[in-house]
Amino acid sequence: MLTAELVNNNIPRLQLQDTIGKALRLINDYRITHLPIVSEDKFLGMISEDDLLDADDEKATVELLQENFLHQSLKENVHFLNAVNYTIQFEASIVPIVNEENELTGVIPMVDLMKTLGNFSGANEIGGIIVLEMERSQFSISEISRIVESNDATILHLNTTTHPDTGLLTITLHLNKKEITAILAAFERYEYTIIFDFNDGKFEDNIDTNYRHLMNYLDI
Repeated sequence: MLTAELVNNNIPRLQLQDTIGKALRLINDYRITHLPIVSEDKFLGMISEDDLLDADDEKATVELLQENFLHQSLKENVHFLNAVNYTIQFEASIVPIVNEENELTGVIPMVDLMKTLGNFSGANEIGGIIVLEMERSQFSISEISRIVESNDATILHLNTTTHPDTGLLTITLHLNKKEITAILAAFERYEYTIIFDFNDGKFEDNIDTNYRHLMNYLDI
């Protein structure tokens, strides 16, 4: 999915002649951390709530704060994951999207990014989760897929991260089956290190355990 597909035009944009007080009211009304500034639709940058609050005179214009503008933006034809990275890098609750002429086409609010990221990762589908840990040289996506598929399951989403201290690779598998006991046993047979799993059977065991604890407490 490209950033252009997530653009929202409901967030207001500022002109250089708008006052700092007006910018603060809009930030408060829309519950965001930044506002975009334009001149004849050309994107000039974004101003943050912190910089606005540091200003001495709310009647002054945002033009006086140009040295504090965040000038980075994203093109409308890049993958939406770049927008996720933007919010992390600049701690912004909106991402400005521009066209080839550097005209602001709109912004992407963080809440929309999180919904899209959740759908992208398969978080809206209920299934088992397995987290494996291994040396990077041992990682074979084809073998992992074969183990899962041989147990009549499908990988909905696979994510890899590297531990900063050990350098070990962590692989998170989100599967389309809630009952994954057989898959866990298969990974153990192939001597994979399983550091976490969540499955339907474990969920039911937890409910049963909690129920028994409650009954014991009521007996007391």
